Amino acid sequence: MQVHTISTPSLGDRSYLLTDGEVALVVDPQRDVDRVHALLDELGVTLVAVFETHIHNDYVTGGLALARETGAAYHVNAADPVAFERVGVADGQVVAVGAMRVRVVATPGHTPTHLSYVVEHDDRVVACTGGSLLYGSVGRTDLVAAELTEHLTRQQFRSVRRLVAGLDDAVAVLPTHGFGSFCSSGDTTGADTSTVGQERDLNQALVMDDEERFLQQLLAGLDAYPTYYAAMAPRNLAGPTAPDLSPVLEVDSSEVRRRIHAGEWVVDLRTRTAFADGHLAGSINLELSDESSTYLGWLVPLHEPVTLLSDDAGEVATLQRQLVRIGLERPAGQHVGVTGTPDADATYPVADFAAAAALLAERDDVVLLDTRRSLEWHQAHVPGAVHVPLHELPARLGEVPDGEVLVHCASGYRASIAASLLARAGRRVVLVDDEFDDHAAQHLGVEKA
Repeated sequence: MQVHTISTPSLGDRSYLLTDGEVALVVDPQRDVDRVHALLDELGVTLVAVFETHIHNDYVTGGLALARETGAAYHVNAADPVAFERVGVADGQVVAVGAMRVRVVATPGHTPTHLSYVVEHDDRVVACTGGSLLYGSVGRTDLVAAELTEHLTRQQFRSVRRLVAGLDDAVAVLPTHGFGSFCSSGDTTGADTSTVGQERDLNQALVMDDEERFLQQLLAGLDAYPTYYAAMAPRNLAGPTAPDLSPVLEVDSSEVRRRIHAGEWVVDLRTRTAFADGHLAGSINLELSDESSTYLGWLVPLHEPVTLLSDDAGEVATLQRQLVRIGLERPAGQHVGVTGTPDADATYPVADFAAAAALLAERDDVVLLDTRRSLEWHQAHVPGAVHVPLHELPARLGEVPDGEVLVHCASGYRASIAASLLARAGRRVVLVDDEFDDHAAQHLGVEKA
């Protein structure tokens, strides 16, 4: 049995294609299933089955579209109230896929109906664990409903222990979440692979024997997650169609200006330093990275139009692909060619923590704004800083004190988004483009909340 991983760094997730050399199955495919088709063609195998570990809360699945396009059987928990035909599966069932055997294991916790799949072929066994057993951690348990969080946390603890109880140490663990996904309940190990034996030695849910202690530790590690998550499960229950990845409509600079003046979201994908050096007044900076879709989806309601700016049409296409995975179907337009044009008429300064410290010491009309999440703030922050997490900033702009605003985060990425939001609101800003862990304490000192 061969196992092929399809990584989606923009969401911190993975999908898996398993094949016996003739036929294949896929577990938890992402929305852009053309990647799966390309891998099937490369391997020369036929897809006959698609399996979902759960109704996903962090992305729009490509499972239904992939099954319909290939004629593969679509396996989803029989208890999930989906609006489409599927092959319902339940705990203890064994599904034959070519020469492979797929054993269904109920692992509620991340969701109430979560399943894991233990796949066997010849002497090889792997466990596709979805959002249950992750590398060093488990999937978070607060995404379904607040009133279910404690119950699901207890289920998570019991589920992963039940799952590994019947598995040998050498069994490979193949989780969907845990590679940067907000679906993780805490820090994962950062490993690229793991086995049941390794998880027995280090996973928080397996090392701890005290369920109450596990409950308290998991709940203490939960922080904010993107607002678009609320729309994902309903989309997945309804049955998402294949996305449209055709090129985005090109609009000229005058139309871009009109959209800015109309209050629409116009998002510049260039680097934060390029944006600071010159940008269209009123545009927002979202430097293209693996985090782009997460923060755009977090800040912009999914129904609002978004126009993308860049010096490279390929960057627009990359973000477009990222966005369909979270249900933002079609950007309203693109404008390619921003740097060096007369339209790039706004700027703001960039500093490191050393320069920020000097500015705070020299003037009393400067505000230091920390845009990291709450758990980061409680771990360490600069005394006297104002704390407004980036995802809360659009609704809390009025809470930022008067004066020039020095904006920082952990690395400069989120701060660049925040600085552009503040600049759009008419504030004078300085982007602190520096590593908090390396330099904040050295130049400004830090304390715990």
